[in-house]
Amino acid sequence: MPDVLFATVGAVLGLGVGFVAAFVLLRQREARETSAAQTAAANIMSEAESKAREMVVAAKDDALEIKDEAEREAKRKRREFDQELERLETRREKLDRRFDQAENRARNLDARERKLDAQQQRADQAEAELVAELERVAGMTREDAHEELLVQVADEYRADAARLIREIEMEARDTGEQKAREIVVSCIQRCATDVVSDIVSTAVPLPSDEMKGRIIGRQGRNIRAFEQATGVDVVVDDTPEAVLLSCFDPVRREVGRRSLLALVEDGRIHPARIEQVVERTRSEVDLLIREAGKSAAFDAGVHGLHQELTDLLGRLKFRTSYGQNVLAHSVETSRLAAMLAAETGGDVDAARAAGLLHDIGKAVSHEVEGPHAQIGADIAHRYGVPDRVVNAIASHHHESEPETLEALLVETADAISGSRPGARRESLELYIKRIKALENVANAFEGVQESYAIQAGREIRIVVRPDDVDDLAAAELSRDIARKVEETLEYPGQIKVTVIREMRAVEFAK
Repeated sequence: MPDVLFATVGAVLGLGVGFVAAFVLLRQREARETSAAQTAAANIMSEAESKAREMVVAAKDDALEIKDEAEREAKRKRREFDQELERLETRREKLDRRFDQAENRARNLDARERKLDAQQQRADQAEAELVAELERVAGMTREDAHEELLVQVADEYRADAARLIREIEMEARDTGEQKAREIVVSCIQRCATDVVSDIVSTAVPLPSDEMKGRIIGRQGRNIRAFEQATGVDVVVDDTPEAVLLSCFDPVRREVGRRSLLALVEDGRIHPARIEQVVERTRSEVDLLIREAGKSAAFDAGVHGLHQELTDLLGRLKFRTSYGQNVLAHSVETSRLAAMLAAETGGDVDAARAAGLLHDIGKAVSHEVEGPHAQIGADIAHRYGVPDRVVNAIASHHHESEPETLEALLVETADAISGSRPGARRESLELYIKRIKALENVANAFEGVQESYAIQAGREIRIVVRPDDVDDLAAAELSRDIARKVEETLEYPGQIKVTVIREMRAVEFAK
């Protein structure tokens, strides 16, 4: 038992001694680690203090450098400010001197004005006294003398003015006509169009006279059905193997002509068949009109037109003017206007479009009241055509005033296309009416003794009474008659107006 007790006590003591030793070892280890940490902390603090001192020194150096730079900049600004202040002071002194000089000049001017006013008053008084003395000596007032002087000056300078006008006209005619002739001839030579005009015929040939009876039908039912379907009057007369179609609308007349040809060729002519053929032919003509309009725009080089405008252009294929096809005339006018614009520095595209569209009003002139130029201008404006083109269309027959160079060029091109050799023909009846109207216009003027239209109406010669019309009045009369002819008559090309004044002194020897 005692042995066990001693063993237990020994074991307990051994454990205690082990714990104490371990505790001592741990304390020593902690002491070593604490010492090492303190040493590291001291090193870190030392390095931090060293770096801090270096940064402070660098900051001080930077601050000194910035301070020096600021002082140098401040000195430079101060010098510039002093220089600017000196310049301003110099300018102020100059302005002061100029102001003093201006005041001196103003005082001198005031003195001169007062002196001039006094002199003017004395001069006015002297002039009034002189005028009164002159009126007393001459026996007339100033107004009477002024009126008489004006009459004398007018008489003296009237002849000089007329002579000067004549010289200017001759000079302008010598230079302007030559240049214009060169441009026009060049454009005509470059415009390669056919001389022979296309004429839409209204006569429909028949294989035999027996076909006339089939066209008329029993109790006239066929011809009535045909006229009602086409709107065209059919004239069946004694003309061998032909019938005539009459209608104010050229498109309807073309539909009627094609329909009648198709019916004659087919041989079946009755009201139902007539309606079918006319309807089919009308569709074919509409397609032909559209293609003709597109082809004309392409040939003229005008693009971007509204579809309605090209359709109206196509309708001109069946319209003639003095035997000249209006659509071909429009294309020719477009080309001529473009050439003239290129020669004279105008807008080529605008001149080309205006030349093509200038007669588009003729496509509906039988449906709308008014001149075809104004109708065409309204149509073009409605479909977005530029204003300069619209003005050229409206003014090519002087219904409106031309506002652009292109308007004058289109008018010129229209006259060239209509008056060139072979372009147009005129019936004998219309020709006689035009000649009589031309002579009537000339005879309506005072002082005209006789008038003669010569050269197929392209020139009119007027003989005046020498006692009523002097040389100056003769020149004025020729211009007045030419202007009246332009305003009242329609004619192809141009008309030359020649006024002849002949003075004859007759005496008899007895």
